[in-house]
Amino acid sequence: MSRPLYQLKAEFFKTLGHPARIRVLELLSQREHAVAEMLPEVDIEAANLSQQLAVLRRAGLVTTRKEGSNVFYSLTSPQVAELLTVARSILTGVLSGQVELLADLRTAVPGTAADGPESATGGS
Repeated sequence: MSRPLYQLKAEFFKTLGHPARIRVLELLSQREHAVAEMLPEVDIEAANLSQQLAVLRRAGLVTTRKEGSNVFYSLTSPQVAELLTVARSILTGVLSGQVELLADLRTAVPGTAADGPESATGGS
């Protein structure tokens, strides 16, 4: 019996749910990288980077090629880079909405209805 698509999607997004994995995918969106090149950019221990790369490999998001003693990683699909671009766009929209809300809160006159019930009654 196959699992529902929403469960597979949830597992996919869990795979993306680690900052180091996102950073690796961002780097690989630019070009292939050797592990040694990624270490200073991802800023985690080599063993931890290896674990994160293994998770991405098992999920089918990255592929490897060996050249001498170096292992180079690349994205399996340009759609992974597109997904990161879309995520950035969504976050930009969300955060700009929050910035606008913050600006509205900062410019609200104290004691007005915009401040809520506690400021109108002198509480808080």
